[in-house]
Amino acid sequence: MLNILVVFATRCMLVGLFLPFSALDKILNFESAVEQAKGAVRSGTVARLLIFAGLGVEILMSAAVLMGEWDRMAALILAVYCAITAIMWKQFWKTADFRLKGESRGREMFWDFLKNFALAGGFLTLAFGPNAAGVQQFLSHPLASSHPYTIGER
Repeated sequence: MLNILVVFATRCMLVGLFLPFSALDKILNFESAVEQAKGAVRSGTVARLLIFAGLGVEILMSAAVLMGEWDRMAALILAVYCAITAIMWKQFWKTADFRLKGESRGREMFWDFLKNFALAGGFLTLAFGPNAAGVQQFLSHPLASSHPYTIGER
């Protein structure tokens, strides 16, 4: 039982940012999220579509990771999502105040950018496993589930 709790807790930590927190924030503060998205795409319609798509990714892919069904593909999608959101919304290179010492919005954004990529790395490890053989296994069966709550040989 402890094995299953540890695996579930680990998966909760990976997706906890998205489900419930980020998804709930998008729902409760939808217009604010759209305004933030408009900073990257300008069009209100496209910004709304991006927020709805992000909401879908955050809820559905997080649920798949937690349930262990199609979890490897869901983890890959979440990794790509983390990378895209870092590139689109954590553009530290565009800030005028990137400094190593003192107050710096650019440095704060840089750390957020790196955190997104670190989270993407965690999701890629979940998708591909701990070694190179996992990449080939994923490519051969991309929709296969990892069956994380199974104890013993399958």
